Amino acid sequence: MIILNTDFGLEGPYIGQVKAVLHRDAPQAFVVDLFSDLPPFEPQLAAYLLASFVSGFPDESVFLCVVDPGVGGERRGAVLRADRRWYVGPDNGLFNVIAQRAAQLQWWDIGWRPQKLSSTFHGRDLFAPVAAMLASGKPVPGNAVDPQSRIERDWPADLYQIVYVDRFGNALTGIRASALQNTARLRAAGQIQGFGYARTFTDVPRGQAFWYENANGLVEIAVNQGRADAVLGLGVGTAVSEA
Repeated sequence: MIILNTDFGLEGPYIGQVKAVLHRDAPQAFVVDLFSDLPPFEPQLAAYLLASFVSGFPDESVFLCVVDPGVGGERRGAVLRADRRWYVGPDNGLFNVIAQRAAQLQWWDIGWRPQKLSSTFHGRDLFAPVAAMLASGKPVPGNAVDPQSRIERDWPADLYQIVYVDRFGNALTGIRASALQNTARLRAAGQIQGFGYARTFTDVPRGQAFWYENANGLVEIAVNQGRADAVLGLGVGTAVSEA
């Protein structure tokens, strides 16, 4: 299984071109579209989001992840094996949270290069072929390094920011729900009073804001039958704090 996670969006040819490479190089692999709308140009925000979704996938899954504002520059390409799953993408912090939380971790710098490598589309030309190699059981095409030399240690355990807004206007944070008590009140975007916890939408009146533990273990901010982003003025990157 190859799980595709990018900030490319569904518009235009980019996702289709990446999938064509995966089908060409690993036709036996089942490709899952998880995210095509990760926070654009924000590998740190995407890192906290991705880390909450990986546990639902089987061992040996290959996560192809691309949020790459430094494409064509000095940043390295990386392969990780973390807790029996594979990760391929740019070494720009995108895998930092997964690496920090992993019980078992290996890291490689990608050394392989294709005959033709676009300066601006490493997702198609570099990372997709490497993901296909791993999904086909081939060796990692790179050099093993000490993972501790690649992890950025100054990142917080949980990120008190909005990292994603879904189509319903619900705002996902980078905070694991296990980090908060259910008595906690949160505020964001200049609110004074804040809002409290509820188990689910029907536990509060229509139009009321609340936070809850979402299906992937993150603190999510919502409005019952409304859009939290519009009602509360939230967007990707908005800071969240305890009231």
